[in-house]
Amino acid sequence: MLSASEPVGVTETDGHAEFAVTVPPAPREVAILNAVQAGVGAVPGVLEAARGMSHFGEHALGWVGIAAVGYALDRDRRSQWAGVAVGAVGAHAASIVIKRVVRRPRPNHPSVQVNVSTPSKLSFPSSHATSTTAAAVLMGRLTGLPLPAVLVPPMLLSRIVLGVHYPTDVLAGSALGAASAAAVLAAEKKFGVK
Repeated sequence: MLSASEPVGVTETDGHAEFAVTVPPAPREVAILNAVQAGVGAVPGVLEAARGMSHFGEHALGWVGIAAVGYALDRDRRSQWAGVAVGAVGAHAASIVIKRVVRRPRPNHPSVQVNVSTPSKLSFPSSHATSTTAAAVLMGRLTGLPLPAVLVPPMLLSRIVLGVHYPTDVLAGSALGAASAAAVLAAEKKFGVK
């Protein structure tokens, strides 16, 4: 068994060797992907909705757009709306850094249908899950609505329906997003943002 410090793959980048630990999927993860795609993914309209969510969440742009609208319309809480944007973008950036370290490839098993294009071939963690969780937690606290319960599960499920992430990718992404939101909330408290 390899330890986390042992490189599994070596690639050349601009003439420099780059070491990365790759995390292969467990066979159960492929089975879960198959079950989700054959089940909820086969329901009429679900695939189209999942694609729409994918485009909305790409690079956290949909969440930044909502934060911008909140910032423009809710003058008394502009700092918190800015925090939503910072949290979503920061969470997305953190997920990209982790992806480049872990370098887990996206699902490529013949039984998995890939139903949307992606900007990279890296899978762990899901950037959509990360930024959505961060935005939902921050907007939920700001509005008093149960947004994490309403927004996060559909986004996580959509990434599996689309065949672009394994279950552990979306779960890890969501955990990272929650941690990112907690960091924003801690910073707001420290600096007295109200």
